[in-house]
Amino acid sequence: MRIYRSEATSQRPRDQVSRTRSFAAQAGLSFRDQILNEDCLEALAKLPAESVDLVFADPPYNLQLAGSLTRPDQSLVDAVDDDWDQFASFAAYDDFTRAWLAGARRAMKPNATLFVIGSYHNIFRVGSILQDLGFWILNDIVWRKANPMPNFRGRRFTNAHETMIWAARDAGAKKYTFHYEALKAGNEDCQARSDWYLPLCTGGERLKDAKGAKTHPTQKPEALLQRILLSTSNPGDLVLDPFFGTGTTGAVAKKLGRHFIGIERDPVYAEAAAARIDAVEPLSAELLSQPTSKREEPRVAFVSLIDGGMIAPGTELSDIKGRYSAIVRPDGQIQANGIVGSIHKIGALVQGLPACNGWTFWHLRHGNERVVIDSFRAEIRAALKAA
Repeated sequence: MRIYRSEATSQRPRDQVSRTRSFAAQAGLSFRDQILNEDCLEALAKLPAESVDLVFADPPYNLQLAGSLTRPDQSLVDAVDDDWDQFASFAAYDDFTRAWLAGARRAMKPNATLFVIGSYHNIFRVGSILQDLGFWILNDIVWRKANPMPNFRGRRFTNAHETMIWAARDAGAKKYTFHYEALKAGNEDCQARSDWYLPLCTGGERLKDAKGAKTHPTQKPEALLQRILLSTSNPGDLVLDPFFGTGTTGAVAKKLGRHFIGIERDPVYAEAAAARIDAVEPLSAELLSQPTSKREEPRVAFVSLIDGGMIAPGTELSDIKGRYSAIVRPDGQIQANGIVGSIHKIGALVQGLPACNGWTFWHLRHGNERVVIDSFRAEIRAALKAA
C-alpha cells in the first residue's frame, strides 16, 4: 500500500520514502484504497465530487481536559492530550467541524450516508452543524461499552458510551443503503436496535509501538466498523474516513470487500495503518454477497397472478389454519363477508386488525396442503429477473 503525501508533510526516514508519492504526481488518478497523509481539509478538497458511498468520521472530540487525571493509587491515566485534540475555543472547533463536514458532503454521492462518532464533549455541536449544512439525521446510535474506563474522581457517572449520528446527505435521499432484513435475521428475527453493546479495542487488536505503548489513544474496535459497513454499504462500495488514525476503517473495508479512502495527517499513524491493512486477508465473495432486499424486489400486483393463470377467479383463499376465507375476483380484488377489497384490506378486516400482509396471510388449497400465495409472486419475480 502507498501513502500519498503533500509537499507540506514532514519528511520521513529515507528507507520509507519509496512508499510515498506527492499528490501532484497523482493528478487525475483514483485515491481508492489509499491513505492520504495530509490535513483533512486540504485532502477533502481534492477528492472528486459525489464519489463516495459511505463516510465514517471519528473527529477530534475537543475533550477540554483540565490538568492530569490520576487513579486512586496516584498513577496517571493515559488520557487523550495530543495536539490534534486541542482547539483554542468552541468557536474554533465549530469552524473546523463545519469545514470538514462540508468537504465530506461534497464528496458524497446523492444517496450516500455518513456516520460521525463523538462523546458528550462534541457530539451535540456536531449534530447542530450537520443540520445547518443540510444533512438529514436518520438515527443516533449509542455505542454502549462493555468495559468502560471508571470515573476515578467519583464526581460523575462513569462515561460508559459514545454516540454516533447516522445521516443522509440531504432530506431528499430515499435510496440510501440499509440492510434491514439481514440485520433483523442476525438479531433473532428482531429489528436491530440503536444501542450497540461492544467492547473497547483491547488485546491483540490494539496496535502498540516497540515499547508497548498504544500507537493511537482512541483506536476504535473493528466490531464497531464491521457493524456499520455491513449495515449501510455493499461489496465494492467506497468508504471515506477523513480521520483515519491507525486504519480500522480500511482494515475492515478490505476484509469485507469494500474500498476505502483514508485521510490521516500524522505520518506515524498513517504508516501503522498501511502495515495493518497490508496484512488483512479479505473474506470470500460468497460470504459477502448480499441478497436483494424485499424493498428492492420488482413490484408484482395480485392481479398478475390471475392474468398469468396461477390463480383462477372464483378460487377460495384462506389463512393457514382455515379459519377465515375469501373469494378471488377477476379484477384482482377478493371478497369476504360481502365486502370487496385488496388482499391486504380484506385480510385485516376478517381478523379485526388495522393492517395485514395479504401475501403471507392468504393461502389456497393444493391437494391436501395450503400454499401461501406469496410463492406465486416469487415465481413471477424470478421470471422477471431471468428475462
